[in-house]
Amino acid sequence: MAAPCPVTPAPVTAAMRKLPLLTLCLALAACQQDSDPGPGGVTRGEARALDEAAEMLDSRPAPPPLVDATVPAEAASATP
Repeated sequence: MAAPCPVTPAPVTAAMRKLPLLTLCLALAACQQDSDPGPGGVTRGEARALDEAAEMLDSRPAPPPLVDATVPAEAASATP
């Protein structure tokens, strides 16, 4: 006959039973937040990324004004 195991397992408490369920609920709540449909048929995460990109583009300085360069200045002043 085998000798009894000298180490006894720790008792399972109610908190230890609820921990996996709590972890699962929090993980599902975090996943649904960004994948819920938002305005324009994109997810909330995609909408937030688009807003951040638009803010970045809006914060850039405006390019210098373009000069109408279809006709060179020398050719416009010369007579045929």
